[in-house]
Amino acid sequence: MTIIEVPQSAAPDILVSRPPVAASDVPEKVSGAARGVSRPDKRKTIKPTRDRLMTALSLVAAIGGTLVGVIGFAMSYSTLAKVALSWGFSEGLAPWFPVGVDASIIAFLALDLYLIRKSTPWPLLRVAAHAMTGATIWFNASSQGRISADPVKAASHGVMPILFVIGVEAARRLIIQKARLEAGTATDRIPMHRWILSPVATPRFYRRMRLHGISSYPEMIRRQQALIGYEQWLKRKYDGDLSKATEDERLPMKMAAHGYTVAEALAMPEQQERDAEARAEEAERRRLDAETRQELARKKAEADRLEADGQLEAVRARVEGETGQARAHARAQVSAAERAAALEETALETAVIAEARAREAEAERKEAQEREAKGAAEVRAAELARQAAEKRRLAAEADRVAAAEAQAIETAEIAEARKRRAEADRLTAETERAAAEARRRTAETDRLTAQENERKALADVGVQEARKREAETEYAAAEARLAAAEIERRSVEIEDVAKLSPRERSVRKVARMILAASGDADRVLLADIQRETAVSSTDTASKYRQEAVDLLSQGYRPEQ
Repeated sequence: MTIIEVPQSAAPDILVSRPPVAASDVPEKVSGAARGVSRPDKRKTIKPTRDRLMTALSLVAAIGGTLVGVIGFAMSYSTLAKVALSWGFSEGLAPWFPVGVDASIIAFLALDLYLIRKSTPWPLLRVAAHAMTGATIWFNASSQGRISADPVKAASHGVMPILFVIGVEAARRLIIQKARLEAGTATDRIPMHRWILSPVATPRFYRRMRLHGISSYPEMIRRQQALIGYEQWLKRKYDGDLSKATEDERLPMKMAAHGYTVAEALAMPEQQERDAEARAEEAERRRLDAETRQELARKKAEADRLEADGQLEAVRARVEGETGQARAHARAQVSAAERAAALEETALETAVIAEARAREAEAERKEAQEREAKGAAEVRAAELARQAAEKRRLAAEADRVAAAEAQAIETAEIAEARKRRAEADRLTAETERAAAEARRRTAETDRLTAQENERKALADVGVQEARKREAETEYAAAEARLAAAEIERRSVEIEDVAKLSPRERSVRKVARMILAASGDADRVLLADIQRETAVSSTDTASKYRQEAVDLLSQGYRPEQ
């Protein structure tokens, strides 16, 4: 209990016994202690003595409290054990009845002190301990019969539990005060002599301390002295008429009831003006920030709109370019198809011509064969003629010999003429044989040439057929591209009317790509999606493809 009495004894000695103007002497007293030589020595001699005294008192209190508790518990135990036997408890349970009652008091009070030490008090434990204490007192007092019959005897049996509870309450108060001192939340008590000497003003004084959280009694005294001194100065300034003072000058008297000091009350207008200026500056800053954000949002919206317009124009230009390209390609394919048809017609004509040439070659071949046969016949005829000529020569030779023999008178010129005639016949036969051989070779050459021309004609027919099929394929592809370009153009127009976002447009473009790939999403490569939608991330392209598949599963078609 002496821990909280130190500031109580110090406060009246320093502040209460002096007039208000002497409040400034407190620092002089404290500083004087620092300058003196004898006072520190005195403190050094008093402090160890006080510590030893406090230690001794604590030991006496602890030993005495323990002794009182043990004696009270022993007396209560014996009394309650006898009461339990008289109330019908068995001899085995009767000794445990006082243990349960008194032990519950100790357990509840110990647990209450422990929770207070941990700054988590639970008032129900204290109430329960007090209830059990009251029950113990009642049981001990009524153990000797009716209380009204012998009150002194009943009080002698009930006083020991009361003493034990008083000791525990003292320890509880000490622990609470120590915890408050350690936490810096301890509150000074108002000295008893102030309640006696100033019974009217002290309750207001106490009320201000509790309402405004002022834990120091000397601090409250200093505030009151400062307020009284300021009020006296203000009266002296205005000749005792405080109504002449301004509102700002009367603030300390008005705000004292709300816990303000004189300095805080006088500084309040300036502080409020600074706060108002700060709030105005903050409001102006927020207004400027809001205007800046609005301007940025407006510019960003304008930039987004321009970007969207640019993207729309780019899409339109791309679609128009693709459409024009598709149309030009279709026209080129049509022209190519027409040229292919013309070439096919030419090829057909060429095939007819080749067929005619083949028939002509066949006729020439047959004619050559006939000429060859005729030449062979002529050769055979020439051979026969030669043989005949030979025979005629031999006959002529024989005739000549015979004639020479028969007619010795035939002249040499006639024989020579006959010889030249026979030689001429031989040369003529050889010439005809060589001409027949030449005609045979010419016929063979014409036959081979006719066969080569026939093969070339057949090859030309196959090439023309292949070109015709290729032209038809190109024409069909051109028609498909033209239809796809037309669908793309209509889809872009529909998306423009629906005012779709760029992401929705990209998803629909990917959906049209999947439809163009016969509805198989795996055939649409992510690289193609990145190129068509102008995105650089494969993850984004994959998400576009998945969203396009979901869109197609919901029944999306480009004409919708």
